[in-house]
Amino acid sequence: MGGDGWNKREKRYTDEVLIEGGDGNTDGGSNGNYNDAVEDDDELGLVSSGLDEDELCEYDDQSNKWINGVGECPIEPNITFLDAMKSRAYWLVGLLALQSCSGFILSRNELLLQDHPVIVYFLTMLVGAGGNAGNQASVRVIRGLALGTLNPTTQTQFLSREIRMAFALSAILSIAGFTRAILFQTPLPETMAVTLALSMIVFSSICLGAILPLVLQKIGVDPAHSSTTIQVIMDILGVVLTVFVSTTVLDSVWGKMLVKTLGNMGL
Repeated sequence: MGGDGWNKREKRYTDEVLIEGGDGNTDGGSNGNYNDAVEDDDELGLVSSGLDEDELCEYDDQSNKWINGVGECPIEPNITFLDAMKSRAYWLVGLLALQSCSGFILSRNELLLQDHPVIVYFLTMLVGAGGNAGNQASVRVIRGLALGTLNPTTQTQFLSREIRMAFALSAILSIAGFTRAILFQTPLPETMAVTLALSMIVFSSICLGAILPLVLQKIGVDPAHSSTTIQVIMDILGVVLTVFVSTTVLDSVWGKMLVKTLGNMGL
């Protein structure tokens, strides 16, 4: 048994806690009210799996604690503090070492950043947007796995929804990034590079954020680790995409022709 109720042998969460909504009636008979509550409360748009009433945790205003039919709900079921610390520390140390790759990538493209220093000013925004979007998608998957709403039956429906979400959010954030660059009076070629890079980063981060927890579950690793892992992955991938797009738009033959054309137009 891993941290937060993750069962390595069964490759799933087996301790569901802090679950709200529904009246506990999960029978196959008259459960219209329960299904209506699920539709209202479940943002995934998927049908939630039921739990026994004794397993459901509810907040008690008098004791200011989460309790169920058995007693007080544990913070982390079936795991000691030392085991939880080891599991999290190993993962964080590994991610810390992996994150150094972004520094190597930047050092190998120092000339690009010297010629176009404005890219550096937007790098934090680009990488941060990717991490936020990916983490958002990852947390939704983890929640679905923990509640049982995301399972082999609903997996295709969920992933198709996230792909559509990736297209929509990448477009919205690209418009926001373009507007910010214009407001800061960024030259148009660099503005185009930042906008295109932002679109690619957000799209890829949402797709990876949705898939990563499922991959970790498949190989027997607690999917909860995906929320930190996606941040590091997008730190690296965000830098790679920013450098690639900036080089293509600003320093390639096509890019230099575009910059020259825009310069002649007074842009």
